[in-house]
Amino acid sequence: MSIGFWQIAIVVILVVLLFGRGKISSLMGDVAKGIKSFKSGMASDTIEDNNPKDHSEDKKDSKDSN
Repeated sequence: MSIGFWQIAIVVILVVLLFGRGKISSLMGDVAKGIKSFKSGMASDTIEDNNPKDHSEDKKDSKDSN
């Protein structure tokens, strides 16, 4: 049993009636902002990985302070 055009149309109409167009559009805007934030976060992670930090100095400092 496959999903036909009319079943999809009925579901879309019910969702619009339940939530309203304004709520759906604001939700889609929030999803888009989340995706953009995720992409920029992934891009900054790759930049940081290309310039690895030397952690050996941090370990020496923590041992000296104890």
